[in-house]
Amino acid sequence: MGLFILLAGSLAAIGSQNPDDGGVPVHLVVTAEGKSLPPIQAADVMVHQGSGRATVRDFVPLEGDRAGLQLTLLIDDGLNTNLGSQLGDLKKFIIGLPSSTEIAIGYMRNGSAHMTQTWTADHTQAMDALRLPTGTPGIDASPYIALSDVIKKWPQSDKRREVLMITDGVDLLGGPPPQDPYLDEAIRDAQRAGVIVFSIYYRGEGHAGHSYWRINWGQNYLSQLSEETGGEAYWQGFGNPVSFSPYLEDLGEKLKHQFLLTFLAKPEKKAALEPVKLHTELHHVELLSADKVYVVPQP
Repeated sequence: MGLFILLAGSLAAIGSQNPDDGGVPVHLVVTAEGKSLPPIQAADVMVHQGSGRATVRDFVPLEGDRAGLQLTLLIDDGLNTNLGSQLGDLKKFIIGLPSSTEIAIGYMRNGSAHMTQTWTADHTQAMDALRLPTGTPGIDASPYIALSDVIKKWPQSDKRREVLMITDGVDLLGGPPPQDPYLDEAIRDAQRAGVIVFSIYYRGEGHAGHSYWRINWGQNYLSQLSEETGGEAYWQGFGNPVSFSPYLEDLGEKLKHQFLLTFLAKPEKKAALEPVKLHTELHHVELLSADKVYVVPQP
């Protein structure tokens, strides 16, 4: 493959080179999903930007010396303290991550993330940073404001950047559904930074933990967040899952089958998020990614 150079020190999905063939190169992390995945080449991938088809330049598996990943685990501090029954699964997941993965641990409260562990490749140290949530009803206020806070403070890196949120998804500050400005802003922040967001639904303490209306919209918001950033939302009905293990195993498999896509995007006059759709004709293969990329026109 030769040496692959990441521009601006980041895997963010932005155009950052000289225009070529009417477009600027854009990088986008893609997850391949399917049973018994075949080898996937750049020629197997089709990218549509708006109504037009974009030129695909490269589709590189993120493995070996390109396997670097920074994963942030964000836990809602307002969750029921019975989350303690899931800490064993979380610790098993963390300790089983490959050495190329750096992990950080944070607890969401009062619209920000309080980090108990910054990004480290010492998985035992990260595992020890886990604790029970406080279980204080409403202490998180808005998980989406906290997510934006993490993304904006995340240092640039030449590694993939992904998030696993454990929360009820309820936003006490976002106003009446279906519109939530803080959710929309968090999605835009993630798409601009090239951050993929996964989520596991878990009930909060207090009224939010037994209000069907709030539970329903919390799950809808988490599904939208993960869908539009290229991740996956995990939930089991309106209650707490018996075990996180199946979700974490699925997440682990997804992280093993990610690629860096480079394609030529058509820029607008100003930097903007542009809608994209990915497709492949390979049988039983799906390509998951953010549904918008940040494209910066060249001077």
